[in-house]
Amino acid sequence: MAAFDPSPVRPSPVRGARTTRPVGTVTRGTTNTNRLRRMDRWITHTMARTLRTAARPPVAVDLGYGAAPWTAVELATRLRAVRPDVRVVGIEIEPARVAAALPYADPPRLSFRRGGFEVPLDGGAAQLIRAANVLRQYDEETVGTVWERLCGRLAPDGLLVEGTCDEIGRRHVWVALGPEGPRTVTFAARLADLQAPSDLAERLPKALIHHNVPGRPVHAFLSDFDRAWASAAPYAAFGARQRWIAACTALAGSWPLVDARGRWRQGEATVDWAALAP
Repeated sequence: MAAFDPSPVRPSPVRGARTTRPVGTVTRGTTNTNRLRRMDRWITHTMARTLRTAARPPVAVDLGYGAAPWTAVELATRLRAVRPDVRVVGIEIEPARVAAALPYADPPRLSFRRGGFEVPLDGGAAQLIRAANVLRQYDEETVGTVWERLCGRLAPDGLLVEGTCDEIGRRHVWVALGPEGPRTVTFAARLADLQAPSDLAERLPKALIHHNVPGRPVHAFLSDFDRAWASAAPYAAFGARQRWIAACTALAGSWPLVDARGRWRQGEATVDWAALAP
C-alpha cells in the first residue's frame, strides 16, 4: 500500500473558518433497501464478540451510503441486536445527501455528516467502517492508499469491510481489513439464482476485478470453485445450499477457506486474502 498521512482531516466547527474539502468523489448513490443484508449478516457474526466486549459504545461508520440513508438505518438496526448502544455514523461527500438523511437521524445512536475517506468523527476511532460500492469507480492504483487511510481510522480491534454487490443484494464480494491491512475475501450469493460461483466475478472489489484473468490467483480460485460446484451437482437434488456446502468442502482441500459449514450454509465462502492477493 502507498504511504499516506494518517492524521484525520476534520471540518472546522467554527462558522466562517477555513474548512478542508472531504477526500474522495461523489458516487452514483444507487441505494435499495436490504441491498447490504448479506454483508451486514457477516459483519454482525464476525464482530459480535468485539462489539459486545467494547468498554465504551462502539462506533460504526457507513461510508458513502448513497442517495438515500437506508443502508445506514439498516446497519444500525442490525448492529443493535448485538450491541444496543452502538453508534452508527453515516458519512457522505455530497451535502444534499446528508441533508436528505437528517430526518432519519436518531443521535447519538444514528447520525449523518459530510465527509469522505478522512472519516470525520468527533473523537476516537471506529470499531467498524463499511464501504460498500464506493471504490468501484476509482482507479485500481488508488485502492491501496484509500485502504491504508481508512485502516488508520480503525480502533486496534476494528474492521474495515470494503466490497461490491449488485443492485438488489443477490451477489457480493468483499475484503475484510484490520489496522494492519487486508485479511480475507468473502464471496456471498443468493444461491437459488446462482448458475456457478464464477458468476460472482463481476462483483469482485476493485483491488481484484482486473486480475480475474488466466494465470492470476483469483481466476484460479474461481475456476476451481466452478469445478467443485460442477462436481457437487448431485447435491442439487437436496437444494442449492447443500450443493454450495459440498462445493466449499471440496474447495477447502486446496484453498485456505477460513470459515466452515455454519457460514457456508448462509451462501458464503471466505478465503485468506494472501491466497488471492494480486
